[in-house]
Amino acid sequence: MLSREWRPDYRLDLSGVLAPLSRGRGDPAWRPDGAGAAIWRVSTTPDGPATTRLHRRADGAAVMDAWGPGAQWSLDGLPALLGSGDRPDEFVAHHPLIADTARRMPGLRFGASGRVWDVLVPAVLEQKVTGVEARRSWRELCRRFGDPAPGPAPDGMRVPPTPAQIRAVPDWEWHRAGVDNARRRAILACAAVAYRLEAACELGGESGRQLLRKVPGIGVWTAAEIAQRAWGDADAVSFGDLHVPTLVGWALVGRPLDDAGMLEVLAPYVPQRQRAVRYVEVSGFRRPRFGPRFSPRDYRAM
Repeated sequence: MLSREWRPDYRLDLSGVLAPLSRGRGDPAWRPDGAGAAIWRVSTTPDGPATTRLHRRADGAAVMDAWGPGAQWSLDGLPALLGSGDRPDEFVAHHPLIADTARRMPGLRFGASGRVWDVLVPAVLEQKVTGVEARRSWRELCRRFGDPAPGPAPDGMRVPPTPAQIRAVPDWEWHRAGVDNARRRAILACAAVAYRLEAACELGGESGRQLLRKVPGIGVWTAAEIAQRAWGDADAVSFGDLHVPTLVGWALVGRPLDDAGMLEVLAPYVPQRQRAVRYVEVSGFRRPRFGPRFSPRDYRAM
């Protein structure tokens, strides 16, 4: 085991910063401990897989314990993972709801995992399906094709499948995992050039997102979802989302919006538009509901 302590010079909401990296309850690569005092993560790194355990001490220091070939790489990335490169102090609120949320949640920051691949696969799986469907597919791919987590990880934790392991998944196994042909093709296209896509973290911002969008099947929405997590892009709005424009519209202007309308409303927040969206999402605001929810589809039965 390797370990590192790091003391942020800002208020830190550990769970809030790391939450975007979780893919729901039952995520094989993410597990809070029984008391909720620590978070276990399993990830790939340039040096190999790593298991990490993160918690806060009473004196405010953040502590990461790490196991596996990628342990040192993970420890080196601890400050960035917890939002050291983020700049929330430069954010100016233009709506009362956002200003109130920013005041109530000063520890909420954008963390950077520093790793494109691990957030890319679940982002593609979430394209045009419900969260229930996407998370089920992610669980099945990790459990059946990812390796066991190194170190003393909780039972059932797995390393996300590597690009090589993804390329080796037979066609019928994609079907069994509930992944349709369009998403399968996009993930396989990314796996073929995965080592190049990691450069997006160094480019950052719009340049990084443009690099991701060079791969067929990676559009504006998917690139933004990756950017928010891989390099903590506070301006990467998930345009094309089924729910976000409506939520932002009701919260900020009292009516539903489309992408064009949301782009206009968020214009004053450049270059931190996604931070404004994040504040809306965690504010507790609930938009009116007028119809049934989108029903999951079972691709395994098709």
